[in-house]
Amino acid sequence: MIKTRLSAACIIVMLCSAPTFAADANAGKSAFREQCSLCHSAEPNDNGGAQGPSLNRVFGRRAASSAAFTYTKALIDSGLTWDKATLERFLTSPTTVVPGSAMVVAAPNKDDRDNIIAYFQALKAGTFKKAPNASPDISPKELAPFLANLGCKASEADIEKKAKATKDVLALMADLGCKVPPPKGSADWKNDVPGRPHRIDAASLPAPFATPAAALSPKLIHKPAKAKLSAPAGFQVNVFASSLNGPRTMRVAPNGDIFVTETQNGRVKVMRPTANGSKAQTVTTFAQGLVGPFGIQFYPSGPQPQWLYVAENNRVVRYAYKAGDTKASGVPEVVVAELAPNGRGGHSTRDIAFSPDGKRMFISVGSASNVAEDMPKKTRAEAQAWDAEHGIGAAWGTETNRADVLVFEVGSKKPGRIFATGIRNCVGLTIEPNTGALWCTTNERDLLGDDLAPDYSTRVQEGGFYGWPWYYMGKYEDPRLKGDRPDLAGKAIVPDVLYQAHSAALNLVFYTATSGRCAFPKEYVGDGFAVLHGSWNRAFRTGHKVVRVRMKNGVPTGEYDDFLVGFIVDDKQVWGRPVGAAVASDGSLLISDDAANLIYRISPI
Repeated sequence: MIKTRLSAACIIVMLCSAPTFAADANAGKSAFREQCSLCHSAEPNDNGGAQGPSLNRVFGRRAASSAAFTYTKALIDSGLTWDKATLERFLTSPTTVVPGSAMVVAAPNKDDRDNIIAYFQALKAGTFKKAPNASPDISPKELAPFLANLGCKASEADIEKKAKATKDVLALMADLGCKVPPPKGSADWKNDVPGRPHRIDAASLPAPFATPAAALSPKLIHKPAKAKLSAPAGFQVNVFASSLNGPRTMRVAPNGDIFVTETQNGRVKVMRPTANGSKAQTVTTFAQGLVGPFGIQFYPSGPQPQWLYVAENNRVVRYAYKAGDTKASGVPEVVVAELAPNGRGGHSTRDIAFSPDGKRMFISVGSASNVAEDMPKKTRAEAQAWDAEHGIGAAWGTETNRADVLVFEVGSKKPGRIFATGIRNCVGLTIEPNTGALWCTTNERDLLGDDLAPDYSTRVQEGGFYGWPWYYMGKYEDPRLKGDRPDLAGKAIVPDVLYQAHSAALNLVFYTATSGRCAFPKEYVGDGFAVLHGSWNRAFRTGHKVVRVRMKNGVPTGEYDDFLVGFIVDDKQVWGRPVGAAVASDGSLLISDDAANLIYRISPI
């Protein structure tokens, strides 16, 4: 398996769970790799994530001090230095120490915090030594063919020597005297225009590593003076609400109130529109103190729901609700106490949907890693026995009950079960209203190249397997896990609608309004609107837009069109990152932006 370190990772945070009885740097590293490496790097070539500043030698460093990363304003203004006492306080409760921090999930166990801090101290002091049975971070034998594929021929001895001094594969190539290839392709986002059609064919994908895996995190800037959003002719875009902090998922109550989660702040807020629906007249806090709330749903469906369900990072709760409530009347009732035994770390968003008859509740749980690099190996017989119990292609170890959609019987005390497997990060769950089909909108894997693997929206079949981590887009085997599950070849379902790889598809809403002062033209009814947040793992920017998903009689055509564009300034800078979509009671389309902290409203002119 090829393991490369391509760039640094997210905002500083260590959320780990490997309890020990004393501070142990090796235990800290093990927990870090298990729970945190999807987003974070602590050592050169440790195969950590690539979405922010490296945490190598972070101990003693001033917070928000890396010029290569766009931090939250809260962290920039914090004035903190990451010493032992500060890390202890921050990891205990990040948002208490830095209100507004993008890191919101704490490490509540003191032993866990002590281990992580010991790990960072040892790295800074240069005294960290691996345990005798620790596996190497990178294998020169594995890296040599990867580099050769990029035209860089070097011996294993040279790779081993040079890799000790660099954390970036492109820098490593330069150190080896190899020519660093320029990025292929072009800045296709420059061609984005409302109405522009797209269709990605799963049968015509490039080979893995056809381009080097890039690291290009978007730098968030204030909206430039001349920048504007563009929607199709006949539509206008206005700001609906601005007094929010990281708005994400939205749901519309039967009385027209719009509920929205502020994931990083642990809150659910309520926006009540003005009489003409053009603005949020009031924005109030319905509930707070939640852990990473993302998905929300009213239950039962219809004009008089009795509950608001909230999917937190690793559990589901519900609040009593009656029409017009803008503040929870009591403490939440726990519906599902634990979604996955290793629910923290990795992908944190959880969405929620109910079957049309109200009898089943679906919850999406994203993976803990990119491609389950550290998941223990099983023999074919062991893997098939696991499949028989959990579902075809179900992951195990720290990925148990992850990269799945789970299903629960509403009102039953029975534990949930796996509904579908192999879906790396189903951020958005949606019910298509005409057919009642369950849909997932999914972030696919990283580090295979600019155009792999496509993100997607798809109907989710009960008992279906969608490939992760061994396969993608049906027949394609991930080369990093080559030969691990030959018995699953040909069994992965090809998703319905493929988006440009690394677009970071987050949400899908089907347009249903046939009346209302701001209802869209009738040709939009039945189509979907997907929200592409924008990602980091591509040489040229992509995503940062809303697209129209074409449907015919409730069935996807596989095509999508640009609908709302204009957030991208250049390949490095953006001024918005759309997240959620909802159809307001007057027929207008609302879009949340967790970077600009705004809700946009799209309506016919």
